[in-house]
Amino acid sequence: MTTTNATATAKTAHRSSPPAKPTKNRLKAPFKQPFKKPPRHARILRRLQRDLPPKLHDIAYEPGLVVPAADGTPLLTDHYFPLSDGDFPTLLLRSPYGRGFPWALTFGVLFAEQGFHVVLQSCRGTGGSGGESDLWRHEPADGRATVTWLRQQPWFTGVLGTIGPSYLGYTQWALALDPPPELRAMVVQVGLHDLHGYFHPGGAFALENSLVTSLGRMHHHRGVPKFLWAALRLQRHLRKITRSLPLGEVYAPGLGGRVPFLEEAMAHPDPRDAHWQGADMGVAAERLTVPTSLITGWHDALLDQTLQQYGRLRRAGCETSLLVGPWTHNTALQQGWPEVFAESLAWLRTHLCDEPSGLRETRVRVHMGGTETWHDLPDWPAASHAQRWYLDRCLDGGGALSPRAPGDTSAPLPSFRYDPSDPTPSVGGPLVSPKAGPRDNTALEARDDVLTFTSAPLAEPLRILGPVRVELRVGTGTGHADVFARLCDVDDRNRSTNVCDGLRRLRPTGDAPAAVTVPMSATAYRFPAGHRIRLQISGGAHPRFARNTGTAEPPATATRLIPADVSLHHPSALVLPCDSSSTEDPTPERRTRRPSSLT
Repeated sequence: MTTTNATATAKTAHRSSPPAKPTKNRLKAPFKQPFKKPPRHARILRRLQRDLPPKLHDIAYEPGLVVPAADGTPLLTDHYFPLSDGDFPTLLLRSPYGRGFPWALTFGVLFAEQGFHVVLQSCRGTGGSGGESDLWRHEPADGRATVTWLRQQPWFTGVLGTIGPSYLGYTQWALALDPPPELRAMVVQVGLHDLHGYFHPGGAFALENSLVTSLGRMHHHRGVPKFLWAALRLQRHLRKITRSLPLGEVYAPGLGGRVPFLEEAMAHPDPRDAHWQGADMGVAAERLTVPTSLITGWHDALLDQTLQQYGRLRRAGCETSLLVGPWTHNTALQQGWPEVFAESLAWLRTHLCDEPSGLRETRVRVHMGGTETWHDLPDWPAASHAQRWYLDRCLDGGGALSPRAPGDTSAPLPSFRYDPSDPTPSVGGPLVSPKAGPRDNTALEARDDVLTFTSAPLAEPLRILGPVRVELRVGTGTGHADVFARLCDVDDRNRSTNVCDGLRRLRPTGDAPAAVTVPMSATAYRFPAGHRIRLQISGGAHPRFARNTGTAEPPATATRLIPADVSLHHPSALVLPCDSSSTEDPTPERRTRRPSSLT
């Protein structure tokens, strides 16, 4: 593993641009004047952009083109293109969030300026497109129909790429189930492939993320003012929604009405349920040959799905790359946009324009928390060795964390009571809201229902790189409980900051303690000398996850709340993937953003 320094990174970014100069405003048939300028808001925002390459072409766009789906449903589509001589490859984006802000700027304007036809389409039932919106059932066929339409356009050269974040990644995987021969490259940014896994991570309903996602799905395509009004309404109702039962009834006022797909997701927690048949597009990666770039953040709600995609693509022998930054789901396209744009543009130029000079030499690049450095890796997961930190009880009754197994296992580990009428709150982490990311956990850890196991101050730095997990022996009074585990870094001021976490829903296993492994996602993080490692164990993180009512009733219809007593037993251990590379870098480069100018 190597650390990218400022000089090497600047050279890499500098090579990302082809030796082309901005061309004059000349047109090639079949375009006919007059053209429309890009939307006014996109032009204004473009002038405010920083750390992006200068444009290579003047551009125009054709709004509101009608693309027929296979069943004749009209799919409204905008087309951005360079006002220049020459043939240019095409980028396809299919979105349920409208074609205006922010997509008009981040994809329509910025990529057309770099020499691409950009086709931005509203999924059926959204943004003026016909038909009824559906979470997945129409996406593969509608994507194929759009490619059929592209083949009929005189400007289409037969060279196609796809790009986009979040659900725009899902529509890419849907097209990749049966990829058209024109598809030469994909760029999936903070994207998902498994809808059940999004709604029910670890077996619990992802309440807050599901509400925010439903808000975006229902209202973002209606325009910014209406979306903001709807967001304020949800905020006003959020506390009542998250504190009332049954969930299937109380959510509706916050979203302005009933949302069938949300209710269906709540009503079908089992991934084997027939309801979810065909919803997982990740099978496309198991046989894909289209070069695919994957981009995510360590605090992205879809980090685990992106890493799953990478593993599947690698096993299939597909050319792929992975970039993981210090971002949440939202900040990847905000503060992280210069890096994300540079990575995306280099990949597309390599595979659509035969310009590989901007491609980085290593397959994987990750941001190392705790040092604010970028690291290049040959693959993921990186080389590491498992280091076990055992849970034990301190003399004062608190929790200890030690790399040595406890000598006396007769003393019980701490226990706690989880009361769903006063659920353990969530703090930061992988959310799709502004509250996401690293946060101070000090107040959370002061609660009686949160156990903490803390190491002694580290004598030397500890660098972890890969998936984190905790292996527990757990007993529960009712048999129905959740275990939420979180890894934190405690600094010299005693401030505890979350690094990664995970939740596992328990099932009744009898009276004896059960062996439970809680996956805590993956990370790249360096604990400095003098800091302490802390493991949190609690019964939930609300409202990020719907509280476990203790009754095994479905989340949509549960009305009773039963507390659960949760006890931990020996042996239990936190398992950290310690970096197997060479010694610490003597002078780490402290940059959170690498230069991304592509001139």
